[in-house]
This record gives sequence, structure tokens and C-alpha cells, in this order.
Amino acid sequence: LEEFLVDRAAELKGLDLRWKHRVIGVQQNADHVRVTVDTPDGRYFLHCDYLIVADGANSPVRGMLGLESIGQVFQDRFLIADVVMRADEFPTERWFWFDPPFHRGQSTLLHRQSDNVWRLDFQLGWDAEPELEKRPERVIPRIKAMLGDDRDFELEWCSVYTFQCRRMDQFRHGRVLFAGDAAHQVSPFGARGANSGIQDADNLIWKLKLVLDDHAPDTLLDSYCQERVQAAKENILNSTRSTDFITPKSETSRAFRDATLALAERFDFARGLVNSGRLSVPSVYRDTALSTPDREAFAGSMYPGSPCTDAPVALDGQESWLLLHLGGRFNGLYFAADEGVPEPDREGLQDLARDAVTPVTTLIVGSSNKAIPGTVTVADIRQRLEQRFDGRPGTFYLLRPDQHIAGRWRSLDPGTVRAALARATGRG
Repeated sequence: LEEFLVDRAAELKGLDLRWKHRVIGVQQNADHVRVTVDTPDGRYFLHCDYLIVADGANSPVRGMLGLESIGQVFQDRFLIADVVMRADEFPTERWFWFDPPFHRGQSTLLHRQSDNVWRLDFQLGWDAEPELEKRPERVIPRIKAMLGDDRDFELEWCSVYTFQCRRMDQFRHGRVLFAGDAAHQVSPFGARGANSGIQDADNLIWKLKLVLDDHAPDTLLDSYCQERVQAAKENILNSTRSTDFITPKSETSRAFRDATLALAERFDFARGLVNSGRLSVPSVYRDTALSTPDREAFAGSMYPGSPCTDAPVALDGQESWLLLHLGGRFNGLYFAADEGVPEPDREGLQDLARDAVTPVTTLIVGSSNKAIPGTVTVADIRQRLEQRFDGRPGTFYLLRPDQHIAGRWRSLDPGTVRAALARATGRG
């Protein structure tokens, strides 16, 4: 993934990767941040409007500013190993073992990655010696015990980690904003680490651009902290529950875990209690100040603050997915009647598309009769959009650039939508 990101960065204008450059000082001022950078050729200074700190769980910048990340360190160690092998008969799914015969008293994990790389996890216990356990002569026998002596594989990489669940109290400190593991850290079960870091970026960047373009007040950035701290709390809660199930820390927890596994073999109800890592899903910003509350009744779960669900659509006769056409800007989602879009709504959609500060590009679901500037027409090919969004004719959704719902109404009123836009950009 890092290689793909580096290649992409080289294609983009205005983005500069600087290798062997290390930040050694951060000074915050009223209108800018000064960063001191050390390099093999000497030191220099950078000045920026805002500094996004994404320098990992141990975050040197966080330490320079005297800030803390507080939480729980779990007293357990895991060996993580990537192997290259052909195992086409293995389904592309995650396998988890509790107390398997090849690794008694501990848990193990196997799942497929790209390019025939498979990731293996072995619980080692708190007393394991990390440097010793990383040696190939210790790692390879564990892998053979799991996969069998006849399986050909190449050990590509391995490490030993201790997982933690902790976060900063606030992710914004003036003009310095923390993201990813620098802001919050969770155990790896459920794929919440990378996903939550990407969601931090999705949440922050559109707000920061509006502020830099003088289209929103600086206080809009406070909502980044509010929304993503809430998401971090949610991720840590779920990650901690998974960790407690996988590595019980008391006899009571172990009895519950073992009883759940025993019952799950025969009873459906117990299978839902097996917690090997609830997979990451986007957070719902239930209490965000950027959402406009409902005034009318809607069915389903697509309420303000929720991330949009996906659904199959067709655009110009080509089957596609809704979320591929949303994001990066404010979007509207308008459900047209069978006879098309009435003239007042046509004018309203054009009006919103011409907004000087935050133009809204609308996806019209159904027939639009004829082209409307600033809109795209999609077909609800399996009626999933209508079902999931409770999309009666005339219904309009306002969607944020990060694909979360800002507001929804049973009829289109451009003035009401503009008020919601002002609220969603910190101007209301």
C-alpha cells in the first residue's frame, strides 16, 4: 500500500515527498505554525497555516508539544508474519482459531492479502521475548505447524507487537491537528486502525479547504475534533471488547468465551456472540452540530450524521455504484417521480448548483426529462436506493464531501437547503 501511495504522490502537483527529513521542533503562533526540519544537509524551517500531524502512535510531534495519549496497554504480545504462497484452495476470508492443536492455549489468525501474500498472527503471551520470537528459526516452525509441512511458502516479513487502546483527549490544538495513530490507537482486530485514519482524512480535508479558501470560519475545524473523538471512542470500545474476548484477562471472561465457542457449534444465537474482531464500519455522527435535524418522518437508517450506504445504479447505461459518484464536494440526492422533475424543482437544482460558496452537484434518481445543468441522472436498477433512503418522489438529501448525510427533506426548498449548507460549513 505504501508503494502505491508513493507512486500516486509522484503524479500529483503541489505534493512534495522529502526523504530523510525529520521534524525536530514545532512552534505555534497566532497565524501560522513554524516547523524545524533536520536533514543530512542541515536544518531549515517551514511555515504553514495549519499542521496536520500524522506521525504514528509514538508521535514525536505530540511529545514536542507536551501532549499525551492516554488509555490501556494490553499485557499480551502477538507475532505477526507475512508469507508468500499459492493457496488458491483457501477461500478469501478471515480464519480465526481459539486454542488450536498447533498453538495450544493461544489464538491465531490467517487472512489473505494481495499478490499471494497471507498474514498470520500468533498470540505469544506477555512473557514472550520479542527479539527471540522474530528469528526465522522460531517463526517458520510455527507457520509449518499451522499450514502443514507440505505447504511451500516464503517468509516475507515478521514483527512482534503489543496492542494498545488509547487516544488524545482532543485532536485539535490551535493550528495543529492530529490524525491517525498519532491521535488514537486501537488493537488491530477489526481493521479499525487504517480505516479510522483514512476516515480522519476524509473528515478533515474538506473542512480545512473551506477554511483556507475563506468559505468557512476557522471554528469549522472544531467539528473535526468533535466528530472524530466520538469515532475514536467507538472504535476503542469495540476493539477493547474484541481483545477481551480473544485474550480473556479473568476466569469469568474465559468461562464466557469458552461457553460461547462451545454453544456456537450447535446454536445460531451463540454465533453472534463470537467476537474475533467486529469489522470496522464508518461512525455515525449522532450529535454533530453540522447536521440539520429531521422535520419529517423517514424510514430506515439514513438519518442526518449517518454515512451513506451504497447501492447499485446505472449511469449512461453502465452499471455502477452510488458511492463512486459521491464525495469530494457537496452532493444532492433527488428522487424524481415517474413523470420526471417538476419545473420548480428543476430551477431549484440549477440554483443550488450555481451557489458561489458551496455549489451542490445533484444525482437525480429516475427520470429527469431533459438535462439539468449541475446534475447527473442515475437509474435505481434494483430499487435499492429507494428502499434504503426511503426515497419517495420529491425527496432530497444533502450529502457532505465525506459522504455523510447533512440533511434530508420530503420536498426541495433551495432556501432550506442553503440554511443546511451554512450549518454544515460552520456558517449557520
